Amino acid sequence: MGNQSYTVIVVPDNNAEVRRYRVRKNLLVQVLVAAGILVVLIVAGTIHYFKVARDAAENRYLREENLALQAQLKTIRERIDHIGTTLDRVERFDKKLRVLTLLSDPQRNLAMGPTETDPGSGEVPASGDNQFVRATANESPVAIASRLDRLSAEATRQEQSLQELQAYFQDQKSLLASIPSIWPTRGWVTSDFGHRLDPYTADQVMHAGLDIAAPHGKDVHAPADGTVVFAGLEGGYGNVLVIDHGYGIKTRYGHLSAILVKPGDKVTRGQKVALVGNTGRSTGPHLHYEVRVNGIAQNPRKFILDE
Repeated sequence: MGNQSYTVIVVPDNNAEVRRYRVRKNLLVQVLVAAGILVVLIVAGTIHYFKVARDAAENRYLREENLALQAQLKTIRERIDHIGTTLDRVERFDKKLRVLTLLSDPQRNLAMGPTETDPGSGEVPASGDNQFVRATANESPVAIASRLDRLSAEATRQEQSLQELQAYFQDQKSLLASIPSIWPTRGWVTSDFGHRLDPYTADQVMHAGLDIAAPHGKDVHAPADGTVVFAGLEGGYGNVLVIDHGYGIKTRYGHLSAILVKPGDKVTRGQKVALVGNTGRSTGPHLHYEVRVNGIAQNPRKFILDE
């Protein structure tokens, strides 16, 4: 049985000799089995190829979608950062304006302001809080968009607050002109308002103003309209200038190298009134600047609007 064979006869179309080929049965079976296996491999390979091609297409689509989402998240984070920073600046400006209303109308509700957020409300605070911005890093686009909506709502509230303040100040031109709202000189603030170590005695003392380091002879400008009430020497402060702005507000300038106005002179905001110096008890050229309301020293930064 193992030697059984088939005879294949080849008959040409012309008069050529007829050819006979003997093929053993077991060889033919092996060839057919091999052909079947090859067909199966080809079919399997084809199926695998199309599956891989489909997966590659899906992966490419997912990569593109992921890149698009990353771009959207980056844009949203930038918007949140920008809006947060803007709201932070607006809130500081709003608070300063509300402080000023206390000078002429202490009982007015504007002193409290409508922009404070209830801690239990879940609302976004009206400031460019870095923690809030960082919190967006691991949030979904939907969650970030929701936060952005709340920031936009807070911006609307801030706008309403400023509109309220604007309406209040429309008839307060005299008060506004009397508020020391600009820097008397530009320089490096070397000592802020509050308790500090005295540079001579190393004792803890109350510093009633700002020390602004600036070149000797630099201009000192009046931060608001007012009347000069003192110009002369005053102990450790050297050459001192005092301007009365009305509404109980006075500003003092110490360590001056020169005073360009005299008592009784009317001054306007931005007018040059003195020069930075190093007179009195001073360790270097600078301006000592104070704001007092009804005789009580206040932090000058509360009134400066052009920071």
